[in-house]
Amino acid sequence: MALFDQPLDELVEYRPENTDPPDFDEFWDRTLTQARDAAWQPRLERVEHPLRTVDVVDLRFAGFGGSEVSAWLLRPAGVTGPLPTIVEFNGYGGGRGLPHEHLAWVGAGYAVAFMDTRGQGALWGSGGTTADPVGHGTSVPGFVTRGLENPDDHYYRRVYTDGARLVETLRELPGIDPDQIVVTGISQGGGIALAVAGLVPGLLAAMPDVPFGCHWRWAVEHTDEDPYGEVRQYLAVHRDRVEQVFATLGYVDGVAFARRAQSPALFSVGLMDAVCPPSTVFAAHNAWGGTAQIAVYPFNGHEGGGGHHLQAQARFLDTLVSW
Repeated sequence: MALFDQPLDELVEYRPENTDPPDFDEFWDRTLTQARDAAWQPRLERVEHPLRTVDVVDLRFAGFGGSEVSAWLLRPAGVTGPLPTIVEFNGYGGGRGLPHEHLAWVGAGYAVAFMDTRGQGALWGSGGTTADPVGHGTSVPGFVTRGLENPDDHYYRRVYTDGARLVETLRELPGIDPDQIVVTGISQGGGIALAVAGLVPGLLAAMPDVPFGCHWRWAVEHTDEDPYGEVRQYLAVHRDRVEQVFATLGYVDGVAFARRAQSPALFSVGLMDAVCPPSTVFAAHNAWGGTAQIAVYPFNGHEGGGGHHLQAQARFLDTLVSW
């Protein structure tokens, strides 16, 4: 679609009022402590595949509540020392897919961990394997409205905890440089990367690509596109729950996580993006607690920079990574 948001000169200065819940940090400290208390030793199994230049491991680790979460762990074949590692999260509705779908960063010499998103993997792509065994109240089809009645029950509390626990798990594994871990993802994956960057200290960098899940109320009120449209549809039925819903979403807002993140960051935004409106992306970028850059794609929508942006990410990491 055409330009619909604020002009770029206003976006670069856009800082909405801080609406973080007063117990935001306590909420997430408690959440992660509970997840660590429920953790078990990760399981790693080498996978047979046709990729002769890549080692593939099926990693199973303990996420939220001790639930089993799967991830692919890929490394250049024959490389023995600890490697800088890209931790990647998926877009809305997709699963971890197949190993050969995640080779770009391996080709650049990195180890790659690609997380399966619990309960997803059946909307597009090559599928997923991670269930979400936790129940929830009434919801619109999709994932965003699961558990809107209470932040303790919200779906993204579980997903963001899974992402944080993956980084913590990787830091204990051989062949991973614990001081050189980068989180990234596109859309929902960018939102998960944002959350993990705000929850886990000591990351080398974060690269949220057209991230979802930021500045929730503005997004719900200004775009009809899903997944934000799922919240609008929910509230059109549950008319008496508006404040309750946005209070819950305050605990999973990417802007709040951005305020707490300290690593260097490279964002991307499409100025014609109706799925994740530019104001929501700039709200998170402008709140970032560390140093942050943003690549602006003026005539692109939710595809953002596509393959061109991966090249920009590679140049960004070249300034940070020690080989």
